[in-house]
Amino acid sequence: MLQLSRDEFVLAYTRMRTIREFEDRVHEEFATGNIPGFVHLYAGEEASAVGVCMNLGEADYIASTHRGHGHCIAKGCDVEAMAKEIYGREGGLCGGKGGSMHIADLSKGMMGANGIVGGGPPLVCGAALSAKTLGTGGVAVAFVGDGGSNQGTTLESYNLAKVWNLPAIFVIEDNGYAESTASVWSVGGGQVKRAAGFGMPGVEVNGHDFFAVYEAAKDAIDRARAGGGPSLIHVRLDRHYGHFEGDAQTYRADGEQDRLRDETDCLKMFRQRVMETSLLDAKTLDDIDREVASLIGHAVTASASAPPPSTEELLTDVYVSY
Repeated sequence: MLQLSRDEFVLAYTRMRTIREFEDRVHEEFATGNIPGFVHLYAGEEASAVGVCMNLGEADYIASTHRGHGHCIAKGCDVEAMAKEIYGREGGLCGGKGGSMHIADLSKGMMGANGIVGGGPPLVCGAALSAKTLGTGGVAVAFVGDGGSNQGTTLESYNLAKVWNLPAIFVIEDNGYAESTASVWSVGGGQVKRAAGFGMPGVEVNGHDFFAVYEAAKDAIDRARAGGGPSLIHVRLDRHYGHFEGDAQTYRADGEQDRLRDETDCLKMFRQRVMETSLLDAKTLDDIDREVASLIGHAVTASASAPPPSTEELLTDVYVSY
């Protein structure tokens, strides 16, 4: 069992439960037509984001994907401000002008969700180079989907990170499908072998298991902080919803989603593990569930009633002066 304190186990479960509750509620709200734009949900993948980000501080950076809500919450972003951003309302993390695929909070080291597939790894190389040059001891983590792992930007980032010996970690969240294309068919050579091809360590972990992800991330992040350079973590997991809200999912077998929710739910696995080892009891976990449900309910209510950005705000935040 991990050498974490009781408070850290509480934090881990709280963040995973917050992601699940947030995504399930967004799923419901999107169906009402009140949320503009596309939404890609992270439900089912919570152990990956939280297992990695529990090893990070605010001085460390992450870059996300189009499926970025979970990474935001795991990195400590404000949930109500996230909800307002998704609703396109004033008070959102990006002023209500970015929406689901462009949530960012640099004060938390969250460089942003990204609608560009494979757009995060080059940003992480920049953040990692900055940390190395300034000697901050910080690291940068790129979350990449299995589809994004095939992009040239990602492979070039592997090479750059290795050549410059950057404190960068590439986390490949392989949920089985790049949109609707099975990753077992579309990824040549395997993710860990690709890492070896660039001369960096790589490991595959069960993304349903918070403890396995946490340990793999700790090893990679500690190595990077110590000057050991980049590494790759191939996280195998499952998403509970479609590629996007409205996805008919005709590429999935009958009953596949129900089976995954029953057999590979990372929240169920976490609860069972910490209760069996008497690290947390059922009452503590149930209390967290209720507190999180209240938090998300308040965030949605506040977001739905918030005004949209004013017309005077349309052209702000377009350019930055250094």
